[in-house]
Amino acid sequence: GYNSTVHMNTFQAGNGPEDGFLEDTPELRSWWRLYDQHLQDQGVKDSARPWYQRRVRQLLQRHPGVHPGALQAADIVAFLTALGGMNLADWQRLQALDALERFGRYARMPWVDGPITCQDRVYGGAGEGAGIDWQGWRRRWSTAAGPEEAAMLERGRLPEDPAMRRFVLRLRLRHRSLRTEQSYVQWVERCLHFHDFSVGADLQPQHIGPFLDFLVGERGVSGSTQRQALCALVDFMREAQGLSEVDIGDYRPAKSPRQVPTVLSREEVKALLAQLQEPALALLVSLLYGAGLRLSEALRLRVKDLDLANGLIQVQFGKGGTSRRTPLPQVCRSAIEEQLARAAAQHRQDLELGYGKASMSPELVAKFAESASQWAWQYVFPSARLAVDPRDGKVKRHHLDASHVQRVVREAARRAGISKRCTCHTLRHSFATHLLEAGSDIRTVQELLGHQDVATTMIYTHVLNRPGLSVRSPIDSLL
Repeated sequence: GYNSTVHMNTFQAGNGPEDGFLEDTPELRSWWRLYDQHLQDQGVKDSARPWYQRRVRQLLQRHPGVHPGALQAADIVAFLTALGGMNLADWQRLQALDALERFGRYARMPWVDGPITCQDRVYGGAGEGAGIDWQGWRRRWSTAAGPEEAAMLERGRLPEDPAMRRFVLRLRLRHRSLRTEQSYVQWVERCLHFHDFSVGADLQPQHIGPFLDFLVGERGVSGSTQRQALCALVDFMREAQGLSEVDIGDYRPAKSPRQVPTVLSREEVKALLAQLQEPALALLVSLLYGAGLRLSEALRLRVKDLDLANGLIQVQFGKGGTSRRTPLPQVCRSAIEEQLARAAAQHRQDLELGYGKASMSPELVAKFAESASQWAWQYVFPSARLAVDPRDGKVKRHHLDASHVQRVVREAARRAGISKRCTCHTLRHSFATHLLEAGSDIRTVQELLGHQDVATTMIYTHVLNRPGLSVRSPIDSLL
C-alpha cells in the first residue's frame, strides 16, 4: 500500500494550517484520496468507506485546531464513550471502532497501541506509549447484536437459506415494501423456531395451523396479528415452496371485535399541537390531522408531492399501493416553506460530501435511477443521520424514524393532559370525524382517506354527535 509517512507533515502537531484537516488544501485532499485507496486495498466495501472517513472526521471535529498527532488516548476513549451513548446499532459502533483503528495504524498515531482500557474513563493516564484497548471495546459492543445481523444491515445481502432467499427475492420482485419483507421473514423464522426446524425447506403447510393456534392460545395475539402471520406463511409456501394451493388444515381463528376509533376534540388537538416545539415534528403532526395522512404517508412525502400553488398533497403509494390527493392546510404553508428550506440546505451539504441520493424503492430505481440526487425526489422530513440502505448497501439519507414521531406524540399528549389513548393514527380519525361533523359528504371523506370501501369510512359516523346519528340519553329527559 501507500507509504503513510508521505504528506503526514499535514497531520503532525505544530505543522500545517491552524485547523489541520479542516483546511481545504490540495495536499489534504490528496492525502484523503490516498487513504481511501488504502481502505479499498484493505477490502473495505465501497458503501462503507465514506463512513470510515466520516467517523475519523467526527473525531477530529471534536478538537478543532488540534492535529491528530497531538491527540491523546483519553481523547479517543472519550469519543468512543460518546458513541456508546448514541442511538447507534452495535455494528455501527464496531464499524466506527474499526475506522479509528485503521486510521491510527495507517497514519502511525502514538495512541493506536497501549494499555488504555475500554471503561468510561481512562485508567493509567495517557502518557507516552499509552493507547487504546481495541479488543476490549470490540468485546463490549459485540454482545448485543449478532454478526449476521450486522452484515445483512451493512451489505444488504440476501439470507443464506435457499428457501428464504427465494422468498425474499420474490417479495422484492413483487415490489413489496421493506417493512412487509422484514415482517414476513420474521414470521417465517418464528414458525421455524416453533417447530425446531433449521431450514425453510422443512416447513410444510400442515405446520402452519399448530403455529397459529400457539399464537392465539399461548401468546394471546390479536386477530389482525394472527392474520398477518397467516398471510406471511401462506405467501412463503407459494413463493418459496412453489405450491399453488396451500391447505393448512384446521386452526382456531382469533376474534377481532371492531373498535370505535378514539377521536380528539378540537380543543384537545389544539392542546396537543401546542406541546410540539420542534418545527419539523410540529409540521408533520399538523399534517396528520390537517390532511388526514397516515404516519407512513407523511414520512414518505417527497418535495415533488407538494403542490403549494394549488394547495394539494399528492399521496404516492399509500396503503394498498394506491395514490390520492388531499388538501394541503393553508395554515401550514409557511411552516412547509421553512421546512423545505432546511431540507434543501441539508441536501446541498450532502451533495458536497458525495452523498445526496434519496432512498428509493426498487421500482422507482428502475424508472428514475438518475433522479435520486435531484431535489424533487428528496424527503420533506429527512432524517438527521445518514444510514446504509439495506436494499443496496449504499449510504443515503432516509426519512424520520416512525418510532421517534410516535414517542413524541405520546409525550405531547401526556403534557397536554389528554386522558384518551392518543397515537398518530388518532389524528387521522379526528380528521375524518371533524369533516363529517362539518357536513362533508361521506364519499368525499372516503376519497380523502384513501379507503377502498365506503364501509370502512362509515365507522366514523358512530362517533358523531349530531341529530340523526346519535340518540339522547333517557335520563336527560328527567332533568
